[in-house]
Amino acid sequence: MPVILPVKGKYPQLGKPSFIAENATIVGDVEMGDGCSVWFNAVVRGDVNSITIGKETNIQDGAVIHATYLKAATHIGNRVSVGHNAMVHGCTVEDNVLIGMGAIVMDHAVIQPYCIIAAGSVVLENTICETGYLYAGTPAKKIKPITEEQRALLNKLPDNYMMYSEWFNPTAP
Repeated sequence: MPVILPVKGKYPQLGKPSFIAENATIVGDVEMGDGCSVWFNAVVRGDVNSITIGKETNIQDGAVIHATYLKAATHIGNRVSVGHNAMVHGCTVEDNVLIGMGAIVMDHAVIQPYCIIAAGSVVLENTICETGYLYAGTPAKKIKPITEEQRALLNKLPDNYMMYSEWFNPTAP
């Protein structure tokens, strides 16, 4: 069973998730929309500030979603893919974004729609990543506009993760 616990009387509010892995952890002031998935060893820890996650967003294996006490809540939009072992902390990630594997997004950063944060990148505090660009490096810098192929990927990834979720449904054919 996943660990789903209240913190200081605040219970996670989950939509109709497609899948929450048996060893995922979701605690505290967390609000998650319908069609989301939280994968193996992922942690969504709303203990020190709130975390809101839109619909059809996937939090992949080993990812950590957290915030900063009294200073920075975390807001993740609709149809976002947070890659394996990524960390999203006290920031805003808008709709149709890919946070690559092992990337880190820090407090008060804003990732606008249709951005890709490359694997292993570090988005520093207060950085604004503009709509439609690929960001990469440490610290992350604007590299180039995303291609039509990359835009299509941002639209398709959430659908893929909803499909993968069904593979773990014991009543699925």
